[in-house]
Amino acid sequence: MRCMLCESLSFTHICNSCQNNFLKPRIYKRKINNTEVISFYKYEEIKDLLHTKHTDLGYHIYNILARNSFKKFADEFYTKEKYNSIAIDDHTRNGYSHTSILNNALSSNNIKPHHNKLLAQNKVTYSGKTKAFRLNNPRDFRYKNNNLNNIILVDDIVTTGTTINEAIKLVGNENIAFCMCLVDISKK
Repeated sequence: MRCMLCESLSFTHICNSCQNNFLKPRIYKRKINNTEVISFYKYEEIKDLLHTKHTDLGYHIYNILARNSFKKFADEFYTKEKYNSIAIDDHTRNGYSHTSILNNALSSNNIKPHHNKLLAQNKVTYSGKTKAFRLNNPRDFRYKNNNLNNIILVDDIVTTGTTINEAIKLVGNENIAFCMCLVDISKK
């Protein structure tokens, strides 16, 4: 096959050279609802890769992005405390869950991923929608609480902040350590 970025022959969808040159994560931080949000890429850097999420190709691309960002973070995240990670709305669509892939990449000595804990009841899509539309059509999450604390909320993209804000309010700010996403393009 050929690398999606440079078109060289490759055993993976994005060759190792392009992963090393173009998918090096950086840490970006900001706060939403007094909760720290950590992201790894600028939207313009990986927007074409992000747009694969609802395709068969997205499974492979999200695994590459997860290894290059979330997994590297988890491997270098040393603390005495234990953390629990929860993906936002990780039910399977199109054969896989992109947020579940990101959440699984956090598995380490300090972080235990949990699945199907925070699922949207409203299945409306937010892609390309305004903030007003998002506010008028909340995700209506159901949180299956197992008395978890030190939670890391996981999502792929923060666009307006409404989804992550709704999740923070439901799970409880006091239970969340921080949030992680690939890209945070929301306005401050």
